[in-house]
Amino acid sequence: MRFDFLRFVILALVLTGALASCESPPPRPTFPDIRFTGERPIRLAVAAVDVPSNFRPGFQAPHVEHLFPVPPARAMENWAHDRLVAGGGGVRARFVIEDASVIEVELKKKEEGITGAFTKEPAQRYDATVAATLQIVDDHGVPVRTVSVKASRSQSVLEGITPNDRDKTWYDMTIALMTDFDQQMSREVSEHFGGYFQ
Repeated sequence: MRFDFLRFVILALVLTGALASCESPPPRPTFPDIRFTGERPIRLAVAAVDVPSNFRPGFQAPHVEHLFPVPPARAMENWAHDRLVAGGGGVRARFVIEDASVIEVELKKKEEGITGAFTKEPAQRYDATVAATLQIVDDHGVPVRTVSVKASRSQSVLEGITPNDRDKTWYDMTIALMTDFDQQMSREVSEHFGGYFQ
């Protein structure tokens, strides 16, 4: 009788483990693209706005920008297309993406032993940077006005964070980073693009 009960308990544990292993992880959430169509356009007295990029994603550690739900480089391109409007003129605007990187930094645990085993500490920090140069160039390609803006954000995450929560952290981080960039670039244009800012 005792043997049968023991077999029953073992079988129950095995089945419970098998069922737990069959549970699929929650689906990866989808995030809307980061756009700036709700902001008042920056109208420039130019014939067109070009958006070249000098930035190339790293695609390997410690670079993680390519893993973001909305990579900062795409958010920068969206910013240029949504915010910069050609109002007409004999010159062109050139928005050059210089940086849109995110570096993952592994953090050391501060607590050791039993305390460390029961304490969740920051495990990684993400350092994000976006930078761009906006120029007004004449028909010979010579800049007649230039402003450059750089914005940075850092965010740490706790050990054991789920992939979905990490994606949400990255997405929120990109929005905050682009908000900083938007405010700085808007201010620089209004202060230094006299005669070309409509």
